[in-house]
Amino acid sequence: MPPMKIDHEAIRNLATLLTETDLTEIEIAEGDKRIRVARSLSVQTVTAPTSLPQISTANVPDTEKPIDISPENHPGSLKSPMVGTIYLQAEASLPRFVAKGDTVKEGDTLLIIEAMKVMNPIKADRSGTITDILVEDSQPVEFGQALVIIE
Repeated sequence: MPPMKIDHEAIRNLATLLTETDLTEIEIAEGDKRIRVARSLSVQTVTAPTSLPQISTANVPDTEKPIDISPENHPGSLKSPMVGTIYLQAEASLPRFVAKGDTVKEGDTLLIIEAMKVMNPIKADRSGTITDILVEDSQPVEFGQALVIIE
């Protein structure tokens, strides 16, 4: 297989598009060739003071509440690997890939995301039961958005 010709101008344009749209990654494909451009966001570190006042907890009742679990931080959440349009079935006349309550195996196709005219199957990253479908058919989705919950 001959080496892939690198289009430096296309990469620059994609990098500019990432910055302008505040996306973290973008991928284009033509035939069997793909270009993926990603950027990392800088994280600022804030340091706390070196000495904090000591507070006695001897007579404080334990009123700690359980952590609220949202779809975005749920341990069974399957998140979108890209920006695009979500489809719950292969064609409008066909049944959905999965429904709430279905049991799935790792690798089963759950959804399709159309991105840049390419249909990308989204597969289960673990086996389990679909407890929630968090998207509607034909809706736009963002990178990192929770799509389904598998428990």
